[in-house]
Amino acid sequence: MTPHRVVALAIPPQSTFELACAAEVFGLSRHGLPSHYAFSVCAERPGHIATLAGYDMTVSQGLDALQTADTVVIPGLQCRQEPAPPAVLDAVRRAHRRGARIVAICSGAFLIARAGLLDGRQATTHWRMAAEFAARFPKVEVEADMLYIDLGDVATSAGTAAGIDLCLHLVRADHGAAHAAHIARHMVMPPHREGGQLQYAASARTDAPPDSLAAVLEWAVEHLHEPLTVDDLAARVAVSPRTLARRFTEQLGTSPGRWLLHQRVMAARILLEDTDLAVEAIAAKVGLSTATNLRRRFHATVRTTPAAYRRAFGRRPQTPAG
Repeated sequence: MTPHRVVALAIPPQSTFELACAAEVFGLSRHGLPSHYAFSVCAERPGHIATLAGYDMTVSQGLDALQTADTVVIPGLQCRQEPAPPAVLDAVRRAHRRGARIVAICSGAFLIARAGLLDGRQATTHWRMAAEFAARFPKVEVEADMLYIDLGDVATSAGTAAGIDLCLHLVRADHGAAHAAHIARHMVMPPHREGGQLQYAASARTDAPPDSLAAVLEWAVEHLHEPLTVDDLAARVAVSPRTLARRFTEQLGTSPGRWLLHQRVMAARILLEDTDLAVEAIAAKVGLSTATNLRRRFHATVRTTPAAYRRAFGRRPQTPAG
């Protein structure tokens, strides 16, 4: 199978971290995992490209590389107050018209908006830039609390680490939850972060930080097959359900019930990909009780049925999923 071609567009001075987000997810070959992507970097003018880290990098490809890309990544735009080069805007527009997926990390959303690809649509960027972005591009519906937004043909993310969240999400959409989880495990990070970015934008606290939820989260994931409730989680850490809900909001930006449901659906996705278990058995293993409940919850979250998901991402011959 021909690899999916991912091309990152370097715009000096280039942020090394945002570029590395895309390179880490799409550009590395990992032992035991199939390589689904071919990754490269281009620039308007090939040669030495200045970075924010105080060194130059050498880029050999020009804008022509965008015309054969399946996904174009804009890994930040540091000089966002300055007009974007017309040749760059034209190359991005032509790639989009041809059917390439356009992905912006952090301030890269400014370039996509200047290209007119976000008019009348939702987008996000780093929370510190959200007000500036909204003022500069009034036709864009800015969602300042989102870690990322995927519109199918165009995707945007919040700052720095949210670029990894978006790239892993795209892998999950392309090749399934199990493959994305394997990549995340190699990177020693969660395959999906809960909540929005504004949990990270809060002012520094002067009192003691809240007790970490890490232990109860790990325990819950190991006991998804049990009929866990919010009361069970609260009892595990010896607090009231109300206190637990407050800690979830502070630390994860979501509620205990929503977090628990998301973990169950993610576990179901992986079982649909990697096993031939029937839907009834999967429902029992992830704590959703019945096949009917699993199908309803799965469709509400993933927007497809377990059977369709297994046909798209199953790794081995399967028995009917229902």
